[in-house]
Amino acid sequence: MEHACSVVSGLHDDMLSPAPMPLEMGIQRLPDGRLQVAARTELPNCAGRMLDWWFKFFDTTQHIRWWHPHDHHTLHGWDASREKGVSFIGATVRAVESLGEIPPVAAVLKFHDPKLFFTDAALANAWKRREVSGLVCARIAFGDEPRLDASGDPLDGEMIHLARDTSHGAVLRSRFVLGASGQRVPDMLGLELMRHCYNEFSCLARFLPSLYYGEHANGEKGPLAW
Repeated sequence: MEHACSVVSGLHDDMLSPAPMPLEMGIQRLPDGRLQVAARTELPNCAGRMLDWWFKFFDTTQHIRWWHPHDHHTLHGWDASREKGVSFIGATVRAVESLGEIPPVAAVLKFHDPKLFFTDAALANAWKRREVSGLVCARIAFGDEPRLDASGDPLDGEMIHLARDTSHGAVLRSRFVLGASGQRVPDMLGLELMRHCYNEFSCLARFLPSLYYGEHANGEKGPLAW
């Protein structure tokens, strides 16, 4: 049986609106004790479709070190559910990374259909209004012996990266909800995760457009300057 997720309360639906949110960057303790972490990152010259493609593309330690040269250490690989270049939904990836001053730790992420994280009507309306252009959702766990349910789904928390295209590229809202397994997550871990997230996607934005067009992703060769 799949464990409870935030879709029951529509916790994440506020992310779908481009209007300012009370918590764009920072941390917040939820009534049930879980820690919510929010980050907002500008992605110049990028687009939501590039974010989606990146998660279908990266598969080596070198790739994730491009993504965050300081905090990303080792990629242990994807499971067989991931089809490179086609889909990452339902797939699990394992890696080792640090969060700023917090030492390296093993992490496991299993990616899910965004419909599990948002109410159906809110998500459909956001896509229709083009207020969303890319969406990556996962459940996460940490440690050498991560907490997983019977189906292999991580139990420590949730992760969402939501892109919206703008006139100058894209803006990315990221959200993490930690402590789903009952362990109280320290505020400092949340703050370091916020900084890590902002830095990794700022790094990604610097090279993603060139890589995307260089790989002729989605059949695109990219614009020429002359």
